[in-house]
Amino acid sequence: MGSETFVEVILAIFLPPIGVFLHYGFGVEFWIDLVLTLLGYIPGIIYAIYVLVG
Repeated sequence: MGSETFVEVILAIFLPPIGVFLHYGFGVEFWIDLVLTLLGYIPGIIYAIYVLVG
């Protein structure tokens, strides 16, 4: 895991959509994460980390 990915994962823990946005921009992954974060903070974090690390 590089330093860029590390920063994205840290941002994904505190602000999940921002971490995904830095990696994918306004792609489908960002919108899915935004909806999950609005529905519940924990699902947004889990999805963000899954997308960034996986």
